[in-house]
Amino acid sequence: MRHITICTVVVGLLILAGCGQSYEETKRLSREQQKRLAREDSAALKIAVMPTLDCLPIFIAKDHQMFDTAVDIRLKRFTAQMDCDTALMRSRVEGAITDLVRAERMKKLGDSLTYFSATNAYWLLVSNRTARITQLKHLDDKMLAMTRYSVTDLLGDLAVDSAKLKTERVFRIQVNDVNVRLKMLENNEMDALLLTEPQATQALLGKHKVLLDTRKEDIQMGAIAFRGKGMDDKNRKHQMEVFLKGYNDACDSINRFGVRHYKDVIRKYYTVSEQALDALPDSLKYMHAVAPRQKDIDRARQWLSKK
Repeated sequence: MRHITICTVVVGLLILAGCGQSYEETKRLSREQQKRLAREDSAALKIAVMPTLDCLPIFIAKDHQMFDTAVDIRLKRFTAQMDCDTALMRSRVEGAITDLVRAERMKKLGDSLTYFSATNAYWLLVSNRTARITQLKHLDDKMLAMTRYSVTDLLGDLAVDSAKLKTERVFRIQVNDVNVRLKMLENNEMDALLLTEPQATQALLGKHKVLLDTRKEDIQMGAIAFRGKGMDDKNRKHQMEVFLKGYNDACDSINRFGVRHYKDVIRKYYTVSEQALDALPDSLKYMHAVAPRQKDIDRARQWLSKK
């Protein structure tokens, strides 16, 4: 009996020792795997994107394999422009969808950026129909949702100046998340706000009033920017060539078949209703990668110099 008990203890200790070794081995493999994944992510071309329609060519090129599959291009998804810019400034991504105001401010703060392309993004200043704001002058003593040091901040100033209102009489509320901003309109928590597509189309289905449209003001502030540092080696240059070709091919495809042809992609990446999907402007056109207009860059710089 004593012999059996000793054997049982020995077997138990061997099992425990085996389990301990297995656990340590698992930890070692996990660390190695994490390092490998980190190396792969570091080597990949990473783009910060948002659920806005200026990102649609990038989503389509990725999902429909218009990028050369031999090249690792990864999309890092955010819902606030500020988060995209932070990822760009901290070198967590190589490129990002942004606007010229934010990009020029980053450059002013010392970040090396280059413009890959302008985008077709436009912004609407939309008022809540329950607030009875039908003209810009009615923004007096009202709340306006925007993001500081962005095109929406610039447009807020444009609206105030156009209506000859006192700046302090329009209360700027910082709401960075584009989906949250839309939800605040739908829940009647905000008097007015600035939206781009597809959130703008979703808002218009609720019969809210458009007070300002950047297309009518000839303002084109959408941009795709890449960081300058670390982008000169042979691998990065090849990645950029692949990204450029895929981006342009996706633009051609959207222009040929229309935005709504890609409902599968929009459903995957955007939080909008089926009614909004059907109402999206199918006439929306996407241009090949082209530098932003100098007059738009100058407008952004001039506005920033006054801040």
